[in-house]
Amino acid sequence: MADANLALLLTALACLGLRAAGVMLAGGLAPDHPLIAWATAGAQATLAAFVVLAVVAPSGALAEVPLAARLAGLGVGMAVCLGYGRRMLPALLAGLAAMLLVRAVL
Repeated sequence: MADANLALLLTALACLGLRAAGVMLAGGLAPDHPLIAWATAGAQATLAAFVVLAVVAPSGALAEVPLAARLAGLGVGMAVCLGYGRRMLPALLAGLAAMLLVRAVL
């Protein structure tokens, strides 16, 4: 087996093992347990880092969209999310519409 394939297999097995351990551990904890709060905070921080990276230094097709349009989409999306009770679909659609509108104007 090639080194790259072995590394990919071992990484996948480690991830599956950690997920299984997390499911077993979380099943025995109350929803307000500090460990659950810590895991939630870590997941949200990771997602926030990916969003910032996609807005500030995108790759692929998003790199063709001007920074002002990406920032407008992010701002409108966040405002709609907070204004509509944290509903993601309206926020996503409003942010996308704002980004497309600003891109068309620029």
